Amino acid sequence: MLDPIFKPFIEKSPISIIARGLLEHALSTDQLDDWFDSTAQEQYTKDLLFSTIFNLMCMVVRGSYHSVHSAYQATKKDISVSITSIYNKLQGIEPDISAGLVRYAAEKMSPIIEQLGGTVYSPLPGKRIKQLDGNCIEKTEHRIQELRSIPAGPLPGKSLVVYDPVLRLPIDVFPCEDGHAQERSLLSKVLQTVEKDDVWVADRNFCVVDFTCGIANSGADFIIREHKNYPFGLIGKEKYIGKIETGSVYEQAILVRGTDSKEYTFRRVRVKLKKKTRNGDDEIFIISSLSKSKVDAKKIARLYRDRWTIETAFQYLEKNLNSEINTLGYPRAALFGFCIALVAYSIMSVVLAAIGSVNGADFVDKNVSGYYIANEISGVYLGMMIVIDHSHWRVFQHMTSSELAEIVKELSAKIDLGTLKKHPRGPKKPQPKRVSHKTKPHVSTAKILARRKNK
Repeated sequence: MLDPIFKPFIEKSPISIIARGLLEHALSTDQLDDWFDSTAQEQYTKDLLFSTIFNLMCMVVRGSYHSVHSAYQATKKDISVSITSIYNKLQGIEPDISAGLVRYAAEKMSPIIEQLGGTVYSPLPGKRIKQLDGNCIEKTEHRIQELRSIPAGPLPGKSLVVYDPVLRLPIDVFPCEDGHAQERSLLSKVLQTVEKDDVWVADRNFCVVDFTCGIANSGADFIIREHKNYPFGLIGKEKYIGKIETGSVYEQAILVRGTDSKEYTFRRVRVKLKKKTRNGDDEIFIISSLSKSKVDAKKIARLYRDRWTIETAFQYLEKNLNSEINTLGYPRAALFGFCIALVAYSIMSVVLAAIGSVNGADFVDKNVSGYYIANEISGVYLGMMIVIDHSHWRVFQHMTSSELAEIVKELSAKIDLGTLKKHPRGPKKPQPKRVSHKTKPHVSTAKILARRKNK
């Protein structure tokens, strides 16, 4: 089905073909521009297409270029506007557009992952688990004039991200331009997206009455770690349930009064930990609305423990993708960059699902490094796009999800997994105490090593 021009890259870097093919299938130029024109409220298309901005930002996020300006410099012959127009467009992209793009990409990638059989077994069949966590974009450079005289680090915004651990995919995001805003201030928007049979899993920052009761009112459920200020009354006596990998589990019913004066009966699960948390806690409390007859307390504790998967996703964004571009000081531009990184992560999720469809999901989790996948795509992509003209990629636009999944699976079988192998570190050793000498601010490494030989 693919033109012979693809052959060298199919043999040497099939992952790069998969990544570019997914972009062409789900987020082609025409699709993006049509979607933007039907979605945007404030901006409109004149001389600068939304797809042009998207492609520039993709180059920066995947690491092909280190800044928007360098990406523009390399491609400006194909762009009809100035770099000033590029920055103006970025600064004006509505947060709802950035969020909508993540949802749009997730809707396109989900059926491909399902066709590949790349989903993880759901611990709650019939329910959709949604992990919620916040991400604060790191401080930017002081490029904006008003920031140049301010020593404090400027924060361009933050987001709440919704992650589906079964699809291993970010499916929604709630961006906020105010870097100082509390995460809880965004929960009213999250509540508008809650659907029947959802199970929301979150940390204690999200343990507020309006949110928990709002989820329950929507016919959904939640598993949220208890915040010390969460108001409730105890019902009956606490019962010992049993042991899990991390400790002993206990359970007790609680009564919560919502702001609508309605009373709710939830479950309070206590886990007496074998090992203290990094904050020194030797036990944690988890509030849940899940039915006791359908989900036992031990499963609730395990589901909360598994929320680390969204934190792992954030670590991947930070280490392997340029998700926080600190030269973009304007909040809307910075948030758009972060959302482009979430889209790139969605593509990576399909790549991992494809490898898993050939080699097994457990093999991928234990042996395949996301770092080396991102590194290969970044290194090959630009050269590949020089050799293979855009017209040859259009074949991916017209494929169905099942046809694309089949092609992706065939390409995955050709991947040299040895080049993607994980190299996990052993346990960290304690650092020896360093003694400073004012008279010796520097030492000679060669002399130090020479002493080692003489010992």
